[in-house]
Amino acid sequence: MPSALESPEGGEDDILHYEEIEDDAVSPMDLSELLKEGTKESHDRAENTQFVKDFLKGRIKKELFKLATVALYFTYSALEEEMDHNKDNPVFAPLYFPVELHRREALAKDLKYFYGEDWKEKIQCSEATQQYVDRIHHVGQHEPELLVAHAYTRYMGDLSGGQVLKKVAQRALKLPSTEEGIQFYMFDNISNAQQFKQLYRARMNALDLDKNTKERIVEEANKAFRFNMQVFDELDKIGRSLGEEAQDGGFPVHDGKGDIRKCPYYADKLGTASPGCPFQAAVGLARQPLVQLVLAACMAVAAGAAAWYIL
Repeated sequence: MPSALESPEGGEDDILHYEEIEDDAVSPMDLSELLKEGTKESHDRAENTQFVKDFLKGRIKKELFKLATVALYFTYSALEEEMDHNKDNPVFAPLYFPVELHRREALAKDLKYFYGEDWKEKIQCSEATQQYVDRIHHVGQHEPELLVAHAYTRYMGDLSGGQVLKKVAQRALKLPSTEEGIQFYMFDNISNAQQFKQLYRARMNALDLDKNTKERIVEEANKAFRFNMQVFDELDKIGRSLGEEAQDGGFPVHDGKGDIRKCPYYADKLGTASPGCPFQAAVGLARQPLVQLVLAACMAVAAGAAAWYIL
């Protein structure tokens, strides 16, 4: 299939022009409109997950961003594998844009930046991400027409809100201006995102699908949103545990290698630290009501002194 951004050898008449696609030509029964309306509630819920809200406010720790990138890598690896397998299937072929859209290689570059040359040995698929991946593989192998739902949910989001997240991440994490670490958000082969999205929606609307199949695609898109929200919730839980650690110069975050029980922080959380572990002893002491009261009093005195000094 020719690229929407490059001139095929077939001649000028075969070139795909973005500007030929008009949004006002759609009807309420077009798949693009059914997906837009049918996933509106799921879209709103996804945007209001704590992870996304914190991200948009710039409250994203580097360790958590790295884990989110890992989740995306496994998700897009599965999605693009199944898309490749179905690139000639008429129920999906018109939406096959590997040059313009595929993200796996970009994510690999980001992971190499964050984890180093041996990044593949340092990452693993989380439970929530694995469920998402399993569903994508099932769809690709047994119900390929539903791949439309997963491609729509991911890529259209990447070309829309994803561009906002790119700027937030670069600023909040102080990433290089040369765009290392955010290659996932860079669509170098799409010159105009809005026009490309119009082309993509037009291609969806032209698919030869009956009403029942369209309804199933909308239902699958809502499932895709739920899988994404489960990944967000999983990341949010991890983020709360990271928030209890000193990120710079304090106790190091466990890097996922070796026996997790050997990390004093996680050992304490699991109740498996040795009785003589000073970290566990300190945490246990800090949890005593009397000690907490004394600490609170000390903080109040310190705050009062600081306020007096400023005044």
